Amino acid sequence: MEETYLLNVEGVKKKILHGGQGELPKLQDGSKITFHFQTLKDDFERTVIDDSREAGIPMEIIVGKMFKLEIWETLLSSMRTGEVAEFWCDAIHTGMYALVSRGMRRIAEGRDPLEGQKHRCGMGNMFDYHSTGYDDLDELQRTPQPLIFIMELFRVEEPSAYKRDTWAMSKEEKLAAVPVLHSEGNRLVLRKEFGQAAAKYQEAVICLRNLQAKEKPWEDGWLKLESLVTPLVLNYCQCQLELGEYYEVLEHTTELLQKHNDNAKAYFKRAKAHAAVWNEREAREDFLRVAHLDPSMAAAVKKELKQLGERMRKKHVEDRKRYQGLFQPPQGL
Repeated sequence: MEETYLLNVEGVKKKILHGGQGELPKLQDGSKITFHFQTLKDDFERTVIDDSREAGIPMEIIVGKMFKLEIWETLLSSMRTGEVAEFWCDAIHTGMYALVSRGMRRIAEGRDPLEGQKHRCGMGNMFDYHSTGYDDLDELQRTPQPLIFIMELFRVEEPSAYKRDTWAMSKEEKLAAVPVLHSEGNRLVLRKEFGQAAAKYQEAVICLRNLQAKEKPWEDGWLKLESLVTPLVLNYCQCQLELGEYYEVLEHTTELLQKHNDNAKAYFKRAKAHAAVWNEREAREDFLRVAHLDPSMAAAVKKELKQLGERMRKKHVEDRKRYQGLFQPPQGL
């Protein structure tokens, strides 16, 4: 089945390749659209630029969340569930595609889609992209051109029908979600479900970091958010200590202490992680710094230092026995 017609949008043509079912979905702000897409050049070879099936997972966008390629919402709103359609879009609608594709490719590669962007408004960031890092996208950025999008619509979910991803939340929704996630994490810790608790703390941190990215570092708004981030990171590190992920604790506590070098709790958790991986000198230095910063923790520090000394002596005895065995001649010689 193929039917070609014009949408009520200048510079867009649609061809239905496979019909869908039901009525056209009623989209509203917050609706989640799940679909596969393929992007092609409008050339003789119909050169493929991107294909979501290669990544193995379909694309998702949230209606009304300022997705950089606004024309996609228009295209998808003309489709029924299960429909496959081909859209030709003039260059007036595709000028931002290089930046959108760059972000999607970075996500698929497990990289930060905002990596390299400066703390500036959206228009300012456009001029920072001298190169996208991908030759084919650089070409599109230099010379915007018509593109072909082949889309398969899987489903449209109302805002109340799915769990909102943090990136899709508004500022108010993120701020409201943080104390809920914090409380859920604490509840899971009491049940000793440390892996699930860590995931809750991490999600809360992501909410706050997303908000911080829109603030100027070290100004009031940024500092207020940072004061919420710090206890969540410490709780996350405590879960990782319980799970034996000591090097992750070292990474996160060190990063925290680079900004807050007077945080006794961060030093304490880092000291425990150092002790667990036999970094005796570093552990002792951090424990002593804890006692200096917070005298109320002196008793806990004394206990940890005693345990550290006992573990290290035991390790030295075992090491000596092991190395002595290496140099003993075989019996009978």
